[in-house]
Amino acid sequence: MKGPNKLFRGVAVTGLLAGSLSTMAQKQEMQYYRTNDKNGLNVFETTKSDSTPFSHLKVKVGGNFTQDFQALSHQNNAIPVMVNGVNTNQLMGISNGFNLAMANLNIDAQLADGVRMNLTMYLSTRHHEETWVKGGYVQFDKLPFFKSAIIDDIMKSFTIKVGDYEVDYGDQHFRRTDGGNAIYNPFVENYIMDEFATEIGGEIFYHHKSGILAMVGITDGQLNPTVIASSKIDSATGKLNKYAPAFHGKIGYDKQFNKDFRLRVTGSVYADKSSPNNTLFGGDRTGSHYFFAMENTAATSTGNAFSGRYNPAFGQQVTTFMFNPFIKFHGLEIFGTYEMAKGRVITERNSRTATQYAADVIYRFTARHENFWIGGRYNSVTATIVGNTNDITINRMVGSLGWFVTKNIMVKAEYVNQQYENFKVTDIRADGMFSGFMGEASIAF
Repeated sequence: MKGPNKLFRGVAVTGLLAGSLSTMAQKQEMQYYRTNDKNGLNVFETTKSDSTPFSHLKVKVGGNFTQDFQALSHQNNAIPVMVNGVNTNQLMGISNGFNLAMANLNIDAQLADGVRMNLTMYLSTRHHEETWVKGGYVQFDKLPFFKSAIIDDIMKSFTIKVGDYEVDYGDQHFRRTDGGNAIYNPFVENYIMDEFATEIGGEIFYHHKSGILAMVGITDGQLNPTVIASSKIDSATGKLNKYAPAFHGKIGYDKQFNKDFRLRVTGSVYADKSSPNNTLFGGDRTGSHYFFAMENTAATSTGNAFSGRYNPAFGQQVTTFMFNPFIKFHGLEIFGTYEMAKGRVITERNSRTATQYAADVIYRFTARHENFWIGGRYNSVTATIVGNTNDITINRMVGSLGWFVTKNIMVKAEYVNQQYENFKVTDIRADGMFSGFMGEASIAF
């Protein structure tokens, strides 16, 4: 019962912090800020539009809590692979029931006019039942300490972010579930190939009043950084592995033409030429919300935390591009993703490829409040994997419906069907599939 106990302690800590900071906290408004509730829907990078005046130091304590009910079944056609008398290709028996609840703690502080700090902690998740820090960063939308009219004018179009932050590669990470934070996601799970990592570095974001946007960033390319000198030989170069910086960028257009129509189109890139262990496709410390789907009988919740996802394992080198269109017209939302990734691990001489595309179609109603929704998602990944003659393919179809009971409370239900194609018969995923229903309740404040 380690996980639930840790969760209850974390929730208690949240309550104590909230109480002790009650004179400073919950009603405090942050500048250039994405709210944790329904009002944060379809907010990507924070904009330069802000009407919140600065008067003094402000602290806001918030949190997220998500509970799932799972009713999935799975099957495969893999041949037995015996290890110490155990068939490692035999699927875990799963039944209907509640999964481990997940919770986040969010602390934001307005340090100065246009200067905001964020710290997010995972209180309890599938991958780490104990409390872990997600990351922390400082965001500068103004630089008041320079006391320069020229700099003040320049900063009307720029945002600077520095620290250990969620890398702004693509737009899908603004719509994903992050542990206990499921309020922005109309579905229960994220993409099959989940692009998410926190890395140490900085970003400079340019906003133009016409809707044009651009960003450049540089990080250390590592989730868990190290100062220990490299001792591994890169198979492609024959030389010691180098710890090179990772670069990412984005360019696009985002315009609210009128109260009924918005268009956003962006292209993103992320590149790391050499890393001790890049985790762009495996940086999630919370885990999948499809518990034990396609896992074998020896699986554990924490040890096999990413059920239903595919990690291409580009730990040594990765270059990837993503294209995201987003359209909102009245209650209709269409969000798309097309991604091309290439990379390898240190023991490989040649790069492999992975391609992903996805389409979300959401309709929110009623017209005035948009508190209800119905939606569908199609997500597909095709990738080259070691030992497979043909490229593998994973397809997922999801139907979802949901309700914002209040702006802080959300419930949703979905039906999911995921199928695995072209895996070799000795792979547990050979002719694999899982399907069924998921229910989820989420609170955010």
